[in-house]
Amino acid sequence: MPKLRVHNITVSLDGYAAGPNQRLEHPLGEGFEEMHDWMFAAMRDHADGRTGVDVDHVARSEENIGATIMGRNMFGPHRGPWQDESWKGWWGANPPYHNDVFVHTHHLRPSVPMEGGTTFHFTDEPVETVLARAFEAADGKDVRIGGGAATVQQYLRAGLIDELHLAVFPKLLGSGERLLDNLGDGVDGYRVSELVSSPAVTHAVLVRR
Repeated sequence: MPKLRVHNITVSLDGYAAGPNQRLEHPLGEGFEEMHDWMFAAMRDHADGRTGVDVDHVARSEENIGATIMGRNMFGPHRGPWQDESWKGWWGANPPYHNDVFVHTHHLRPSVPMEGGTTFHFTDEPVETVLARAFEAADGKDVRIGGGAATVQQYLRAGLIDELHLAVFPKLLGSGERLLDNLGDGVDGYRVSELVSSPAVTHAVLVRR
């Protein structure tokens, strides 16, 4: 049965998945840039045929993915109504998703087809509806939530996530956007199925009980 999965969500020791003051110059917030160094290094190692704990988790994030869900903050730095529709994401003409991507936003716009098979769809529908659309687009494969923290929280609160992979970076951020706040009973149905460390981060995988 297809699953809803979350991978490579880096959090600080004090639980922040993004730093303060997110904007074009600091898309992940101030002080957060180095916290994804482990992932970029693992992606390079994976491309070069190397192995390791970090490489294994990056490789797993690409397996059997047929559609993607993300929040508007991950799609771009803009807030409020679209001033124009020229912005098509951070990733250039050929984004790395190569599937249908459903972007949660209160401000709709037409779908944006890109090179390589990625099409961005903008939706203000409930998470259950968006997930149903994503599973249909995935055609039997799994669906991945790309981020950010607020979007992951919505699906956790609804109890819809089957697998959540966190990479805990050894840094105290102090402020920003915390991942596991305001979940109510949303985490009660999960257990830690894997906890392993590399020199860079500690990987924790949560799955349904």
